[in-house]
Parts: sequence; structure tokens; C-alpha cells
Amino acid sequence: MRATISIALAIAGLIHLLPLTGVLGAARLEKLYGLSFADANLALLMRHRAVLFGLLGLLMITAAFKSELQLTAIIAGLVSVISFLWLASPAGDYSHHIARIVNADMIALACLVIASGAWVYSSSPKT
Repeated sequence: MRATISIALAIAGLIHLLPLTGVLGAARLEKLYGLSFADANLALLMRHRAVLFGLLGLLMITAAFKSELQLTAIIAGLVSVISFLWLASPAGDYSHHIARIVNADMIALACLVIASGAWVYSSSPKT
């Protein structure tokens, strides 16, 4: 079970690291999201968002190797992907760039659900 948790967290963590390249500037953000980031204020906010996703991804990858961080990483990851999917669901008519993010978050959600189940199973007292 520990290997299942670690693999699932590592995959979800890698997915969350992908937006980190947005920290490099507006041009990279435009490639990631297919939107214009000509407004310096919007680019700044999105670059900061990239840093936060990087931190979350690093937490999940670190938790893959440190069991004491696993529950925190699972909860943080679930909050991230569920909130995005919840916000994206009523929109429905988004670009292929955003659809790609939705699909990646669905994969991350599956990994985190697997990690959650494995964590609960491995943490429950055995008789």
C-alpha cells in the first residue's frame, strides 16, 4: 500500500508541477493557457499561481517519500483539483488548453482518490 500511495502522490505532484514553467513570463503563460497575458498585473498573478502550484507539486512529491506528510499532501491536492473541476464544470465551453487542464486534473483526482484509499487502508488497525 505504501508504494501505491507514493506512486499516486508522485504522479499528482508531477501534474501540479507542469504550470510552474509559467513563472518564466507572459509568453510561457500564453503557451500554457492559450490566452493573452499582455496585462502585466494579470501576468504577475498567474506567475504567482505558477509558484503556488509548484509548491503544491513539491509537497506531493516529497510526501511520496515521507509518510508523515502524506495526509496533508492528499488533502491539499484534493482541495486543489476538486475546486478547479467544480469551478470548470458549469463553464463547459472552454478552450482546448483549458480542456487539457481539466483532463490533467481528472487524472490527478484519480491518483489522489487511489492514494486516499490506500492511505486509509494502510492506516487502519489490522486485526
